[in-house]
Amino acid sequence: MSKQNQWIVGVNAVASAIENDADNVREVLVEGGSKNARLTEIEENARRKGIDVRRVTGQALDGVAGALRHQGVAARYAAAKTWDEGELQGLVEAAEGKALLLVLDGVQDPHNLGACLRSAAGAAVTAVVIPKDKSVGVNATVRKTSAGAADRIPVVQVTNLSRCLRDLQQLGVWIYGLAGEAEASLYSLDLRGNVALVLGGEADGLRRLTREHCDGLVKIPMPGEIESLNVSVAAGVTLFEAVRQRQ
Repeated sequence: MSKQNQWIVGVNAVASAIENDADNVREVLVEGGSKNARLTEIEENARRKGIDVRRVTGQALDGVAGALRHQGVAARYAAAKTWDEGELQGLVEAAEGKALLLVLDGVQDPHNLGACLRSAAGAAVTAVVIPKDKSVGVNATVRKTSAGAADRIPVVQVTNLSRCLRDLQQLGVWIYGLAGEAEASLYSLDLRGNVALVLGGEADGLRRLTREHCDGLVKIPMPGEIESLNVSVAAGVTLFEAVRQRQ
């Protein structure tokens, strides 16, 4: 497990960190004089859990938050557990034949990654897999955009995505990549078993080696004039088709 201190900001991100991972919240800064009931709730919950709370000026919070909107609260946080790729096997096996994995091949916008994690948490995914290179990690912006989802699901950073996909296949996981030029429709797939859904990055989509390690490529049918969806929207559409089939 690797951890490093970082600042997380915003009501949802701080509240989620306190609720789900209080041991790693080092201190909470709350804007003094605020009448926001959510901030009062966060402060009381932090104190109940033995976390140091300081009331500070809005200017001090601006300095911590940088370009992010802090909403009157920030927390110094030892970043959440980084899941090792060796733990994927245990996660898949624990799902007992119904593992649902989201693999993101090179998503570089932290807002997109945060939105993908939020959809993944809503769909109760087994894990989200991201490569260590050419991909954004779970930083403060991702945590804020995810509205707490980054605390709720395993995010596994892997050194070699192609090797990881091969390992998943050996565990009985079917790998399906989304590609706009594919002929098969997402809605033709059986997504009820062990499945990994692979989406590419914002600019280039799926990389060549990633495509080659997929069991099949499918597309989301687009009857309108727009040729592609934002990766976070596509992730939501894809994951919740799997949810629909599994109900």
